[in-house]
Amino acid sequence: MKTWLLTGATGFLGANLVRVLLGRGDRVRCIVRKPNLCIEGLDVDLLHTELTDLEGLTSAARGTDGVMHVAGTFDPGPGGEARMRAVHVDAAAVLLGAAHRADVPFLYCSSSITVGYGPRDRPGDEETPLDVTGVYGATGPLRAYYETKLTGERLTIEGGGVIVNPDFVLGPWDVKPTSGQLLLSLARHPMPMYPRGGKGFIDAEDCAWGHVGAIERGKAGRRYLLSNHNLSYREFLSQAAHLVGRRPPFLPIPDLALAVAGRAGRVLQRVDAHRFAGLDPVLLLAMQQERYRTGQRARAELGVPVTPMETTLRRTLAWFRERGYLRGLRAIHAPPSGDP
Repeated sequence: MKTWLLTGATGFLGANLVRVLLGRGDRVRCIVRKPNLCIEGLDVDLLHTELTDLEGLTSAARGTDGVMHVAGTFDPGPGGEARMRAVHVDAAAVLLGAAHRADVPFLYCSSSITVGYGPRDRPGDEETPLDVTGVYGATGPLRAYYETKLTGERLTIEGGGVIVNPDFVLGPWDVKPTSGQLLLSLARHPMPMYPRGGKGFIDAEDCAWGHVGAIERGKAGRRYLLSNHNLSYREFLSQAAHLVGRRPPFLPIPDLALAVAGRAGRVLQRVDAHRFAGLDPVLLLAMQQERYRTGQRARAELGVPVTPMETTLRRTLAWFRERGYLRGLRAIHAPPSGDP
Protein backbone atom coordinates (compact mmCIF):
# COMPACT_ATOMS: atom_id res chain seq x y z
CA MET A 1 0.00 0.00 0.00
CA LYS A 2 1.28 3.45 -0.96
CA THR A 3 0.45 6.85 0.49
CA TRP A 4 0.09 10.07 -1.50
CA LEU A 5 -0.26 13.77 -0.71
CA LEU A 6 -2.70 15.39 -3.12
CA THR A 7 -4.09 18.83 -3.88
CA GLY A 8 -7.24 19.34 -5.95
CA ALA A 9 -9.22 16.40 -4.55
CA THR A 10 -12.39 18.52 -4.46
CA GLY A 11 -12.12 19.23 -8.20
CA PHE A 12 -13.05 17.22 -11.28
CA LEU A 13 -9.68 15.62 -12.03
CA GLY A 14 -8.68 15.19 -8.42
CA ALA A 15 -11.94 13.44 -7.52
CA ASN A 16 -11.30 10.82 -10.19
CA LEU A 17 -7.66 10.45 -9.18
CA VAL A 18 -8.57 9.89 -5.51
CA ARG A 19 -10.96 7.10 -6.52
CA VAL A 20 -8.35 5.40 -8.69
CA LEU A 21 -5.84 5.50 -5.83
CA LEU A 22 -8.31 4.24 -3.25
CA GLY A 23 -9.48 1.56 -5.68
CA ARG A 24 -6.04 -0.02 -5.71
CA GLY A 25 -5.71 0.12 -1.94
CA ASP A 26 -3.60 3.29 -1.50
CA ARG A 27 -3.94 5.90 1.24
CA VAL A 28 -4.55 9.52 0.25
CA ARG A 29 -3.88 12.69 2.19
CA CYS A 30 -5.96 15.48 0.68
CA ILE A 31 -5.11 19.13 1.20
CA VAL A 32 -8.47 20.93 1.10
CA ARG A 33 -9.95 24.25 2.06
CA LYS A 34 -13.29 22.62 2.77
CA PRO A 35 -14.71 19.21 1.76
CA ASN A 36 -17.40 18.92 -0.90
CA LEU A 37 -19.40 16.12 -2.49
CA CYS A 38 -16.39 15.08 -4.62
CA ILE A 39 -14.79 13.43 -1.58
CA GLU A 40 -17.85 12.98 0.60
CA GLY A 41 -17.82 9.59 2.31
CA LEU A 42 -14.36 8.61 1.04
CA ASP A 43 -11.75 7.09 3.34
CA VAL A 44 -9.16 9.84 2.98
CA ASP A 45 -7.16 12.00 5.37
CA LEU A 46 -8.25 15.63 5.14
CA LEU A 47 -5.59 18.26 5.81
CA HIS A 48 -6.25 21.99 5.98
CA THR A 49 -2.63 23.06 5.60
CA GLU A 50 -2.20 26.32 3.68
CA LEU A 51 -0.41 26.00 0.35
CA THR A 52 1.99 28.72 1.53
CA ASP A 53 3.06 26.73 4.62
CA LEU A 54 6.34 25.01 3.74
CA GLU A 55 6.81 23.48 7.17
CA GLY A 56 3.26 22.17 7.34
CA LEU A 57 3.40 20.75 3.82
CA THR A 58 6.77 19.14 4.50
CA SER A 59 5.30 17.42 7.53
CA ALA A 60 2.33 16.27 5.44
CA ALA A 61 4.62 14.93 2.68
CA ARG A 62 6.83 12.91 5.02
CA GLY A 63 5.96 9.25 5.01
CA THR A 64 4.26 9.45 1.62
CA ASP A 65 5.34 8.01 -1.73
CA GLY A 66 4.91 11.31 -3.55
CA VAL A 67 3.22 14.71 -3.83
CA MET A 68 0.73 15.42 -6.63
CA HIS A 69 -0.28 19.02 -7.30
CA VAL A 70 -3.54 18.61 -9.20
CA ALA A 71 -5.30 21.78 -8.03
CA GLY A 72 -5.82 24.34 -10.76
CA THR A 73 -8.12 27.18 -11.68
CA PHE A 74 -9.19 29.18 -14.70
CA ASP A 75 -10.30 32.55 -13.38
CA PRO A 76 -11.38 35.18 -15.93
CA GLY A 77 -12.63 37.63 -13.29
CA PRO A 78 -10.98 40.73 -11.82
CA GLY A 79 -7.84 39.67 -10.00
CA GLY A 80 -8.02 36.29 -11.70
CA GLU A 81 -4.44 36.33 -12.91
CA ALA A 82 -3.13 36.72 -9.37
CA ARG A 83 -5.33 33.87 -8.16
CA MET A 84 -4.15 31.63 -11.01
CA ARG A 85 -0.54 32.46 -10.20
CA ALA A 86 -1.07 31.67 -6.54
CA VAL A 87 -2.27 28.14 -7.39
CA HIS A 88 -0.23 27.29 -10.49
CA VAL A 89 3.08 28.91 -9.54
CA ASP A 90 3.38 29.91 -5.90
CA ALA A 91 1.76 26.76 -4.48
CA ALA A 92 3.72 24.60 -6.91
CA ALA A 93 6.99 26.10 -5.67
CA VAL A 94 6.13 25.45 -2.01
CA LEU A 95 4.86 21.91 -2.68
CA LEU A 96 7.97 21.14 -4.70
CA GLY A 97 10.09 22.36 -1.80
CA ALA A 98 8.12 20.17 0.60
CA ALA A 99 8.60 17.14 -1.68
CA HIS A 100 12.36 17.78 -1.76
CA ARG A 101 12.53 18.07 2.01
CA ALA A 102 10.54 14.86 2.40
CA ASP A 103 12.67 13.20 -0.32
CA VAL A 104 9.67 12.06 -2.38
CA PRO A 105 8.71 12.52 -6.07
CA PHE A 106 6.66 15.51 -7.23
CA LEU A 107 4.03 15.61 -9.99
CA TYR A 108 2.60 18.78 -11.50
CA CYS A 109 -0.71 18.69 -13.37
CA SER A 110 -0.50 21.29 -16.11
CA SER A 111 -2.67 21.45 -19.23
CA SER A 112 -2.53 20.77 -22.96
CA ILE A 113 -2.82 24.56 -23.33
CA THR A 114 1.00 24.75 -23.04
CA VAL A 115 1.57 22.24 -25.87
CA GLY A 116 1.52 22.82 -29.62
CA TYR A 117 -0.97 21.10 -31.91
CA GLY A 118 -1.49 20.12 -35.54
CA PRO A 119 -3.93 18.53 -38.00
CA ARG A 120 -5.15 15.00 -37.39
CA ASP A 121 -2.51 13.41 -39.62
CA ARG A 122 0.28 15.38 -37.88
CA PRO A 123 -0.87 15.94 -34.28
CA GLY A 124 1.25 17.91 -31.88
CA ASP A 125 3.32 16.21 -29.21
CA GLU A 126 5.15 17.31 -26.08
CA GLU A 127 7.87 19.03 -28.14
CA THR A 128 5.65 20.82 -30.70
CA PRO A 129 6.25 24.59 -30.57
CA LEU A 130 3.40 27.03 -30.05
CA ASP A 131 2.82 30.54 -31.39
CA VAL A 132 1.58 31.77 -28.03
CA THR A 133 0.51 35.30 -28.95
CA GLY A 134 -1.09 34.12 -32.18
CA VAL A 135 -3.05 31.44 -30.34
CA TYR A 136 -3.91 33.01 -26.96
CA GLY A 137 -3.37 36.72 -27.59
CA ALA A 138 -1.00 39.09 -25.82
CA THR A 139 -3.25 39.60 -22.79
CA GLY A 140 -6.40 38.20 -21.25
CA PRO A 141 -7.35 35.27 -19.02
CA LEU A 142 -6.35 32.49 -21.43
CA ARG A 143 -2.92 34.02 -21.88
CA ALA A 144 -2.59 34.33 -18.09
CA TYR A 145 -3.68 30.71 -17.65
CA TYR A 146 -1.06 29.63 -20.19
CA GLU A 147 1.70 31.70 -18.61
CA THR A 148 1.03 30.53 -15.07
CA LYS A 149 0.78 26.87 -16.07
CA LEU A 150 3.99 27.10 -18.11
CA THR A 151 5.81 28.78 -15.24
CA GLY A 152 4.69 25.96 -12.95
CA GLU A 153 6.05 23.47 -15.48
CA ARG A 154 9.42 25.20 -15.56
CA LEU A 155 9.67 25.11 -11.78
CA THR A 156 8.85 21.40 -11.87
CA ILE A 157 11.46 20.68 -14.54
CA GLU A 158 14.12 22.59 -12.63
CA GLY A 159 13.18 20.68 -9.48
CA GLY A 160 13.32 17.25 -11.12
CA GLY A 161 9.58 16.62 -10.99
CA VAL A 162 7.32 15.20 -13.69
CA ILE A 163 4.48 16.91 -15.59
CA VAL A 164 1.19 15.73 -17.07
CA ASN A 165 -0.74 17.75 -19.66
CA PRO A 166 -4.38 16.61 -19.86
CA ASP A 167 -6.37 17.51 -22.96
CA PHE A 168 -10.22 17.62 -22.98
CA VAL A 169 -11.26 15.41 -20.04
CA LEU A 170 -14.72 13.84 -19.75
CA GLY A 171 -16.19 11.80 -16.93
CA PRO A 172 -18.08 11.83 -13.63
CA TRP A 173 -17.54 14.29 -10.79
CA ASP A 174 -17.55 17.30 -13.12
CA VAL A 175 -19.58 19.18 -10.56
CA LYS A 176 -19.26 22.76 -11.86
CA PRO A 177 -19.51 21.51 -14.72
CA THR A 178 -16.45 22.31 -16.86
CA SER A 179 -15.72 20.19 -19.93
CA GLY A 180 -19.07 18.44 -19.52
CA GLN A 181 -20.96 21.67 -20.18
CA LEU A 182 -20.90 21.01 -23.93
CA LEU A 183 -22.60 17.64 -23.36
CA LEU A 184 -25.19 19.19 -21.09
CA SER A 185 -26.04 21.86 -23.65
CA LEU A 186 -26.54 19.19 -26.31
CA ALA A 187 -28.69 17.03 -24.04
CA ARG A 188 -30.90 19.92 -22.92
CA HIS A 189 -31.50 21.65 -26.25
CA PRO A 190 -31.38 20.87 -29.98
CA MET A 191 -27.97 21.76 -31.41
CA PRO A 192 -28.15 21.92 -35.21
CA MET A 193 -24.76 23.62 -35.64
CA TYR A 194 -21.25 22.44 -34.81
CA PRO A 195 -17.81 24.12 -34.58
CA ARG A 196 -15.56 23.33 -37.53
CA GLY A 197 -12.53 22.32 -35.47
CA GLY A 198 -11.51 19.39 -33.33
CA LYS A 199 -9.26 18.35 -30.47
CA GLY A 200 -8.10 15.49 -28.26
CA PHE A 201 -10.33 13.84 -25.67
CA ILE A 202 -9.59 11.51 -22.75
CA ASP A 203 -11.67 9.64 -20.19
CA ALA A 204 -11.28 11.02 -16.65
CA GLU A 205 -10.28 7.63 -15.26
CA ASP A 206 -7.70 7.10 -18.01
CA CYS A 207 -6.38 10.58 -17.20
CA ALA A 208 -6.14 9.65 -13.51
CA TRP A 209 -4.15 6.53 -14.37
CA GLY A 210 -1.85 8.80 -16.40
CA HIS A 211 -1.11 10.76 -13.22
CA VAL A 212 -0.33 7.56 -11.32
CA GLY A 213 1.91 6.25 -14.09
CA ALA A 214 3.74 9.56 -14.35
CA ILE A 215 4.68 9.84 -10.69
CA GLU A 216 5.61 6.15 -10.44
CA ARG A 217 7.34 5.59 -13.78
CA GLY A 218 7.71 8.95 -15.52
CA LYS A 219 11.11 10.44 -16.27
CA ALA A 220 12.15 13.45 -14.21
CA GLY A 221 11.75 16.73 -16.06
CA ARG A 222 9.51 15.16 -18.71
CA ARG A 223 6.07 16.19 -19.95
CA TYR A 224 3.35 13.66 -20.74
CA LEU A 225 0.35 14.62 -22.87
CA LEU A 226 -2.79 12.82 -21.74
CA SER A 227 -5.01 12.50 -24.80
CA ASN A 228 -6.52 9.37 -26.35
CA HIS A 229 -9.05 10.30 -29.06
CA ASN A 230 -8.62 12.96 -31.71
CA LEU A 231 -12.12 13.87 -32.90
CA SER A 232 -13.72 16.73 -34.74
CA TYR A 233 -16.42 18.50 -32.76
CA ARG A 234 -18.93 17.18 -35.28
CA GLU A 235 -17.84 13.59 -34.62
CA PHE A 236 -17.87 14.12 -30.87
CA LEU A 237 -21.28 15.83 -30.79
CA SER A 238 -22.79 13.28 -33.18
CA GLN A 239 -21.81 10.40 -30.89
CA ALA A 240 -23.27 12.21 -27.91
CA ALA A 241 -26.44 13.19 -29.78
CA HIS A 242 -27.27 9.55 -30.52
CA LEU A 243 -26.94 8.68 -26.84
CA VAL A 244 -29.36 11.39 -25.69
CA GLY A 245 -31.86 10.92 -28.51
CA ARG A 246 -31.04 14.16 -30.31
CA ARG A 247 -30.51 14.75 -34.00
CA PRO A 248 -26.77 15.16 -34.66
CA PRO A 249 -25.63 18.67 -35.59
CA PHE A 250 -25.48 19.09 -39.35
CA LEU A 251 -24.53 22.72 -40.07
CA PRO A 252 -21.01 24.12 -39.58
CA ILE A 253 -20.90 27.36 -37.61
CA PRO A 254 -19.77 30.22 -39.90
CA ASP A 255 -16.65 32.07 -38.82
CA LEU A 256 -18.60 35.34 -39.02
CA ALA A 257 -21.16 34.10 -36.49
CA LEU A 258 -18.43 33.28 -33.99
CA ALA A 259 -16.74 36.60 -34.63
CA VAL A 260 -19.99 38.40 -33.75
CA ALA A 261 -20.44 36.18 -30.69
CA GLY A 262 -16.88 36.99 -29.63
CA ARG A 263 -17.48 40.74 -29.87
CA ALA A 264 -20.64 40.36 -27.81
CA GLY A 265 -18.69 38.22 -25.37
CA ARG A 266 -16.15 40.97 -24.76
CA VAL A 267 -18.98 43.26 -23.64
CA LEU A 268 -20.81 40.64 -21.58
CA GLN A 269 -17.63 39.57 -19.79
CA ARG A 270 -17.38 43.07 -18.35
CA VAL A 271 -20.74 42.42 -16.70
CA ASP A 272 -20.01 38.85 -15.52
CA ALA A 273 -16.61 37.43 -16.46
CA HIS A 274 -17.33 33.94 -15.13
CA ARG A 275 -20.80 33.48 -16.60
CA PHE A 276 -19.73 34.55 -20.10
CA ALA A 277 -16.22 33.04 -20.09
CA GLY A 278 -17.29 30.66 -22.89
CA LEU A 279 -17.77 33.63 -25.21
CA ASP A 280 -14.12 34.63 -25.07
CA PRO A 281 -13.12 35.35 -28.71
CA VAL A 282 -9.89 33.36 -28.31
CA LEU A 283 -11.83 30.33 -27.08
CA LEU A 284 -14.40 30.59 -29.87
CA LEU A 285 -11.63 30.77 -32.48
CA ALA A 286 -10.05 27.62 -31.02
CA MET A 287 -13.25 25.67 -31.65
CA GLN A 288 -13.01 26.45 -35.36
CA GLN A 289 -9.48 25.07 -35.66
CA GLU A 290 -7.97 21.59 -35.77
CA ARG A 291 -6.02 21.39 -32.52
CA TYR A 292 -5.02 17.76 -32.36
CA ARG A 293 -2.37 16.33 -30.05
CA THR A 294 -1.07 12.81 -29.43
CA GLY A 295 -0.76 10.98 -26.12
CA GLN A 296 1.47 8.29 -27.60
CA ARG A 297 4.35 8.99 -25.18
CA ALA A 298 2.09 8.54 -22.15
CA ARG A 299 0.57 5.35 -23.53
CA ALA A 300 3.98 3.88 -24.38
CA GLU A 301 5.92 4.92 -21.26
CA LEU A 302 3.20 5.06 -18.61
CA GLY A 303 0.71 2.47 -19.84
CA VAL A 304 -2.22 4.89 -19.96
CA PRO A 305 -5.39 2.90 -20.78
CA VAL A 306 -7.71 3.87 -23.64
CA THR A 307 -11.41 3.79 -22.82
CA PRO A 308 -13.70 3.87 -25.91
CA MET A 309 -15.33 7.25 -26.42
CA GLU A 310 -18.82 5.77 -26.32
CA THR A 311 -18.12 4.29 -22.88
CA THR A 312 -16.86 7.65 -21.64
CA LEU A 313 -19.89 9.49 -23.00
CA ARG A 314 -22.30 6.97 -21.47
CA ARG A 315 -20.59 7.15 -18.09
CA THR A 316 -20.47 10.96 -18.12
CA LEU A 317 -24.10 11.39 -19.17
CA ALA A 318 -25.28 8.78 -16.66
CA TRP A 319 -23.50 10.62 -13.84
CA PHE A 320 -25.06 13.95 -14.87
CA ARG A 321 -28.49 12.33 -15.02
CA GLU A 322 -28.13 10.60 -11.64
CA ARG A 323 -26.98 13.87 -10.04
CA GLY A 324 -29.95 15.85 -11.35
CA TYR A 325 -28.23 17.84 -14.10
CA LEU A 326 -30.44 16.17 -16.72
CA ARG A 327 -33.78 15.60 -15.04
CA GLY A 328 -35.63 15.21 -18.33
CA LEU A 329 -33.27 12.56 -19.68
CA ARG A 330 -34.83 9.19 -18.91
CA ALA A 331 -32.23 6.89 -20.46
CA ILE A 332 -29.01 6.72 -22.42
CA HIS A 333 -29.74 5.29 -25.86
CA ALA A 334 -27.77 2.84 -27.95
CA PRO A 335 -26.50 4.36 -31.22
CA PRO A 336 -28.53 3.21 -34.24
CA SER A 337 -26.67 0.66 -36.33
CA GLY A 338 -24.73 2.18 -39.18
CA ASP A 339 -24.67 5.73 -37.80
CA PRO A 340 -21.31 7.48 -37.41
